[in-house]
Amino acid sequence: MVQTPPRVLTVAGSDSGGGAGIQADLKTMLAHGVHGMSVIAAVTAQNSLGVQGYWELPAEAVRAQFRSVVDDIGVQAIKTGMLASPNLVAVVAELLGDVRAPVVVDPVASSKHGDTLLANDALETLRTRLLPVSTLVTPNLYEVELLTGHKVRERADMRGAAEAMLGFGPSWVLVKGGHLEGEAADLLFDGTEERWFTSPRYDNRHTHGTGCTLASAIASRLALGDTVPDAVAAAKEYVTGAIRAGFPLGEGIGPVDHAWRWRDGF
Repeated sequence: MVQTPPRVLTVAGSDSGGGAGIQADLKTMLAHGVHGMSVIAAVTAQNSLGVQGYWELPAEAVRAQFRSVVDDIGVQAIKTGMLASPNLVAVVAELLGDVRAPVVVDPVASSKHGDTLLANDALETLRTRLLPVSTLVTPNLYEVELLTGHKVRERADMRGAAEAMLGFGPSWVLVKGGHLEGEAADLLFDGTEERWFTSPRYDNRHTHGTGCTLASAIASRLALGDTVPDAVAAAKEYVTGAIRAGFPLGEGIGPVDHAWRWRDGF
């Protein structure tokens, strides 16, 4: 008898270039053997050079997509990404409040190229509405500073950043230290125990989609039954391989390779 795989839902923006956003999420989910589903919250015109424009969808369209998937198909984990505006953040937070599946929030604030993807007036809604319903939030250092005012200059600062993020209500926080010098070190914290995840730093500029990929990999592993620490460990290993195999695309920054495990086996 054919077994239905675990189902994971991404609520995020579409990346027309295919390297990040909904497209990266679904590729990552496929690579982990889960069934990926999507609620598109925004559409971007985006390529290897940056984001040329974005258009958020109406709240009723986001709500309808979510209800259509969750009420019929069901979910074992949810990942959120680009939500853009206070209204969309509030709508998604409301929808997530009725779901028992673990929620991984990637608080996307800007693109790899520095293009703004989250309105300044959405920060407070994210803090007060979305983070309290999240199982795990995965900010990079720029997002930590935006949300908490806590600037991380070295690895020793990451514990304080994690504590500040936990103050908004998530069960766990993964502070990503990839922008610091040295090995790529991320801190997972639940208010009690520090868990560090490190990996070599590869000399590869083609890293578009890293944050989306990591959060989606974590959500996929949670749907497969991993604990949060085990899910983060497995996702870190996967995204490190994807970064190592990132390839050039267009005239700018190329994407990580979501199919690196398959290509390694060819």
